Amino acid sequence: MTEETKKLIDEMSFEEMFRKWRFTPTGDFLFRDEIGKYFVKVFNEKRELLTDEEYTTISKRLGW
Repeated sequence: MTEETKKLIDEMSFEEMFRKWRFTPTGDFLFRDEIGKYFVKVFNEKRELLTDEEYTTISKRLGW
């Protein structure tokens, strides 16, 4: 993983990450191999900072 990719992931908001998690097609580089593991790690860390209400609000805003 390059520093550029790591920075891209680190600078995403939880909502941006959640949008990608929910809607990005299978096989995208953000969800493969070492990058995918790092994405999930950061995603989960950012999720832990939210209340359940904040999480639900973001989820509803994104839709399905």
